[in-house]
Amino acid sequence: MTAEVTAAAGTGPAAAGPDAVGPLLELDQLVVSYRTRRGPRDRRLIRAVDGVSFSVGTGEIVALVGESGCGKTSIVRAVARLEEAAAGRVLFRGQDVAHARGPALRQLRREVQVVFQDPFESLDPRLTAYDTVAESLLIHHLGTTAAARRDLVHGALEQVGLHPAAQIARRYPHQLSGGQRQRLVIAGAMVLGPDLLIADEPVSMLDVSLRAGILRLMLDLRAGRGVSILFVTHDLSLAWLIADRVAVVYLGRIVELGRADEVIQAPLHPYTRALVSVIPVPEAGTARERVLLRGEAPSASRIPPGCRFHPRCPLYQRLGRPDRCTTEDPALSDPAGPPGAPVPAGTASTETASTETASAETASVSTAGGHAVACHFAKEMP
Repeated sequence: MTAEVTAAAGTGPAAAGPDAVGPLLELDQLVVSYRTRRGPRDRRLIRAVDGVSFSVGTGEIVALVGESGCGKTSIVRAVARLEEAAAGRVLFRGQDVAHARGPALRQLRREVQVVFQDPFESLDPRLTAYDTVAESLLIHHLGTTAAARRDLVHGALEQVGLHPAAQIARRYPHQLSGGQRQRLVIAGAMVLGPDLLIADEPVSMLDVSLRAGILRLMLDLRAGRGVSILFVTHDLSLAWLIADRVAVVYLGRIVELGRADEVIQAPLHPYTRALVSVIPVPEAGTARERVLLRGEAPSASRIPPGCRFHPRCPLYQRLGRPDRCTTEDPALSDPAGPPGAPVPAGTASTETASTETASAETASVSTAGGHAVACHFAKEMP
């Protein structure tokens, strides 16, 4: 699986560099909160997403990585307008759609599509594969005739690898395998021609043998259609395979952001270091030193003061529990720059740049779309 997916990961629009016009999607201090009726009054507000900022360029794949309950799904649900943002902005092509309504929301629904974790739960068991894909066309008034809709549906099924399309179109969800169901969900999303595909744990319910096919399909969609993908996973090794950039999320906040190879090979945050340490090493006789975190992540209704990771941070313990970790909330910044210098969200670096512009683009990546971390003592990492 690794060789097949990695071979395709460097192709497509994102490999050619950042979007010349600007990011397709940009989040600016996004906050998503929920209220609960249980517990003391001062703990009834749950800040699932607490000031998240990043961008996704045209044709770029950005992975949100973190353990269960860290806020990854809340982020993408707010982007898709399935959850209401409590604060912040969601800019899609420069327009704030965080609170879109009416025609603006209908247009956003067509341009931003979501693939959820469990394909069987996403499909109506009473609808055939044809009806499932055609439903999107009917809702958005695409395909003026039955023949036109049939061509679009069969084309979408063929595009996601469901062959022969005419035969698959007559089947119901229970007559399809797990991989075929997920491909059907993707076909229903791609038939509308979206610019952004949100994939929320799209392969976690599938066998390992089927994962490579779905990951390769997403890379092919990026290469052939130029679609941007916001990929949610708890598996850092999957993010390494498919993503251009990785954002590591902990307790509603991005703690590290950078190019996938940089984040995996040279993690700057203690939490990322712990996640990387449990990635299996394929070479026989080699192993990483595992970093075991103590305890569970704190509740989002009672976020610790200062750095929200300090109660579980091995670096905090090794440095003698410095007061700064418990009093100052670290901002996402470039560790190579001055202390506290913010790093704006950027896009993937250019791999095909000419020699005249290579140095300028490298500098741009290091300051705008480069490696950023939210840790006071990132330079003290061993």
